Amino acid sequence: MQFGFNLPNSGALASPEIMLRIAREGEALGFDYLTVTDHITLPDMAEPGYPYSESGAFYSTDSAHRHEMLTLAAWLAGTVTRLRLVLAVLVVPYRPAVLAAKQLATVDVLSGGRLTVGIGAGWLKAEFDSVVTTPFAERGAVTDEYVAAFRSLWTEKKPQIDGKYVHHNGLLLEPKPVQKPHPPIWVGGESGPSVRRAAKLGDAWYPIGTNTAHMLDSLALYKAGIERLRAATEKVGRKRDAVSLTYRIKRYGKDVPDHASDGGRRLFSGSDSDIIGDIHALRDLGVTALDFDFERPSEADVLREMRSFRERILAKV
Repeated sequence: MQFGFNLPNSGALASPEIMLRIAREGEALGFDYLTVTDHITLPDMAEPGYPYSESGAFYSTDSAHRHEMLTLAAWLAGTVTRLRLVLAVLVVPYRPAVLAAKQLATVDVLSGGRLTVGIGAGWLKAEFDSVVTTPFAERGAVTDEYVAAFRSLWTEKKPQIDGKYVHHNGLLLEPKPVQKPHPPIWVGGESGPSVRRAAKLGDAWYPIGTNTAHMLDSLALYKAGIERLRAATEKVGRKRDAVSLTYRIKRYGKDVPDHASDGGRRLFSGSDSDIIGDIHALRDLGVTALDFDFERPSEADVLREMRSFRERILAKV
């Protein structure tokens, strides 16, 4: 099992100097990957709407102050030398498919093949209305077609694409990604369409357990989600276990309630031994990667928690 951490790319911790120190400390501590998130322009997120917290507000109090994901990923490619760079997640409709395929290929080349492309269809209509030229209601179909186009552009010498949203007539897109056949695609999201997208297009399913509309916050609920994924994977003609399992944890320990939405114990709540037990349980289910968000008010607090978590928990699993 691999372990990652979220690199804060918004708010007061998003200065180049702080991000550099946190990223390099994570690398020195032996984490396997870091994650970065994707927003381009935001409304005032003090108002409820964020789907992954109980309050509906972003965890960060200054979430609109942030760096563009792919520009940041290119910078990180030369900042750290061992960590994988996981996009958590790229909102696929935000960037034209051919441009995004080129940018992603460039990051993979610059990083020596360390890019993982987490993808999602997005959820914030106000941001879509400002950024995207395709309709918000069609974001799922747009995402599916764009991801299929990524694969063609990354693997074919002269790809020809004539879809509803993407048109490409045999022009060259070089260099191709270092990773073959292409960088891994981790499909985020917890809804039915997201699970079906993971089954059809994903190398891994990459949910957050605390989507208030589609909770996967107990072991029983997550097991049920895995079964939906396996059934959907078989339905599209792939092997039942073709899609790997990964899982993203936004908050843990005493920062979250003990009880999950189904009345059971909430995953990654409680004591260090509880969290260690959850890691073992998910590993037994076949989960291959877990990442944690160590966001704290200050850089010193983030670094202190990363070091402590590594010693208290990860060293014991």
